[in-house]
Amino acid sequence: MDLNIYSTFLPHNDPDASLAFYRDIIGFEVRSDVGYGGMRWISVGPADQPGVSIVLYPPGADPGITEDERRTITEMMAKGTFATIVLATKDIDGLFDRLQATEAEVIQEPTDQPYGVRDCAFRDPAGNHIRINQVS
Repeated sequence: MDLNIYSTFLPHNDPDASLAFYRDIIGFEVRSDVGYGGMRWISVGPADQPGVSIVLYPPGADPGITEDERRTITEMMAKGTFATIVLATKDIDGLFDRLQATEAEVIQEPTDQPYGVRDCAFRDPAGNHIRINQVS
């Protein structure tokens, strides 16, 4: 089977803050930055993985979402419970130190988990939960 992850979506409530976080703090390259109707969709990803993108999108863009649902999404984003992405690095301690030296919101310092993973966690400017796993 020839199936790859092409893109995943994370909501943003401030496109400029999200762009600065993923480009300048995380270090991803910008793949596209598209505006339409006063909204922006920004695709970013690691330079060495050109076929994989994270699409930062305005959560209210879906016309099928009700106002109550938009409010719920906004509340969940503020609490950091709406969206999560797990990234991986070979040097979690070095990456953690670099991210901690910025304005990134630390949720968890590097920890050896009882289920065998060493990881840490941050929130992006929209409140999205970012976990980073140590890989060999």
